Amino acid sequence: MATSMNYIVFDLEWNQNPDRNAPPNKLLPFEIIEIGAVKLDEARNEIDSFHQLIRPSVYHWLQDTIRQVTHMHMSDLRKGKPFPDACDDFLRWCGSDYRFCTWAKQDLTELQRNMRYYHMLDLLPGPVVYYDVQKLVSYRFLDGRDRPSLEHTIDLLQLPKDQGFHRALQDASYTARIFRQIEESYLTGYESVDAFQHPVNKGAEFTYSSGNRVKYISHEFGNRDRAWNDKRVRSVYCPVCSLPTFREGEAGNSRVQWLPGNTRVNYCLSYCLEHGAVAGRLRLKKTDEEKYIAVKTLWLLADEEEEAQMKEYLETLREKKGKKL
Repeated sequence: MATSMNYIVFDLEWNQNPDRNAPPNKLLPFEIIEIGAVKLDEARNEIDSFHQLIRPSVYHWLQDTIRQVTHMHMSDLRKGKPFPDACDDFLRWCGSDYRFCTWAKQDLTELQRNMRYYHMLDLLPGPVVYYDVQKLVSYRFLDGRDRPSLEHTIDLLQLPKDQGFHRALQDASYTARIFRQIEESYLTGYESVDAFQHPVNKGAEFTYSSGNRVKYISHEFGNRDRAWNDKRVRSVYCPVCSLPTFREGEAGNSRVQWLPGNTRVNYCLSYCLEHGAVAGRLRLKKTDEEKYIAVKTLWLLADEEEEAQMKEYLETLREKKGKKL
C-alpha cells in the first residue's frame, strides 16, 4: 500500500570554534549540537515532533555568542547522544517518503557537512530537493528577494509567540506554523535544491523541473572562468518546451546576456516564441574542494506585471554595472 509523503520541518543549533588562538576544524567549522523537527502530513497537520541534544566531539566548550543566544550549557550537551546516533535516529524518524523544510538554506547544508564528517552521506543522497520556507515567505508576502528573519515573519503574519527562539525545536515549530500559511499553489515550482552534494562529472549533471521552473546543477569545473564560459551553463531555454529563448525583439538570436547582481548572482530576461517571458538566475558556487559549479534556475514569468518588474530590476543592474541589456 502506498504511503503518503510527509513534510519534515527541522532546525539545527550548532557550535563553532570557541578558541580564538586555535584554527577551526576545516572539515567541520560548525558542529551540530541540537536537532529539532516537526513532522507534518500531506495536509500539513502536525503529527509528531523530534528533539535531540548532541554530545560534542570536536569543540569541547561553547563559543560565547552561541551560549548567550541558545542559553545552552556544556553540562547538558554532554548528556546528549553522539552525532552519528542522533542523526541515525532522526533519519529513521523522518520515514521513507518525506520532504525537508527549513528556515533558509544553511541548516540542510550543515546537516550534510556533519554527516560527511562522520561518513554518513550515503543515508541522504543529493542534490537534495527541499522547501526553503524563508524564500517561500518572500515570494508569497514580500518582493521575492527580501529574506526576513523568523521572528519578523511571525510578527508579519500575526502568529502567536508563545515560546522562545533560537532553540531547535522551538524554531522548527515556528517554521512549521509559517509553512502552513503558504498556499498550496506556492509549493509547486518553488522548491529549492541544495547543491552541497553536487555532480562531479558531466554525466551526473542534475536537472529538476517543477511547474514552470527548471533548476540545473552543473558538474565541477577547475576554475570560475571555465564554468562561466561553458555553453550549457550559460544557455537559456524555455522551462516549458525546452526550446532556446532569445532577447527581446531578436527572435532567432539565442545569445541571451546575463547581468551580474548584487550577491554574486547573475540574472537575465529572454523570450520564448510560444510561452513568453523567461527569467533566469545563475550563480557560480565555489565548493569545499576549491572547484566551481553552476546553479541555474529558469522560470516562466506569470504576467506582464512580473515581466515589467524584472525589466526594471535588470535596468537597475545595467545602470550599476554600466552594461547593456
